[in-house]
Amino acid sequence: MTSHQNAQTMKPATAAKKLGVYLEATPAEFREGVVSRDELNALQADPPEWLRELRRNGPHPRPVVAAKLGVSISGLARGGITEALTTEQIEALKAESPEWLQKERATQAEVRKEAERIKEKHTQQGQPGARS
Repeated sequence: MTSHQNAQTMKPATAAKKLGVYLEATPAEFREGVVSRDELNALQADPPEWLRELRRNGPHPRPVVAAKLGVSISGLARGGITEALTTEQIEALKAESPEWLQKERATQAEVRKEAERIKEKHTQQGQPGARS
């Protein structure tokens, strides 16, 4: 009896999330198929032009938009941003710097500061990564 190993596959939505791209902006053949782990690794190692273009100009999924704006995904929602944005739209928002964006950036900075404080506290107590 021989053992047969099946290639691990994932839905296009999962692959798009791992690649950091907006699924609806990917080519039809990507959206309509399945992606094997080897195919995903190949896309990450040597991205085709469509993937490089999406990463460069978007539209970007909300987690990427949030990261580029320096806010949380919840902060995007509070600011009324519920759709994918292009790099150009993100840059325009940064330049405009609406009040909600300033507020969310300040909130995110406080969250990071508090997380760092807690991490430092645990490190000093000899408990790296411990949570209370």
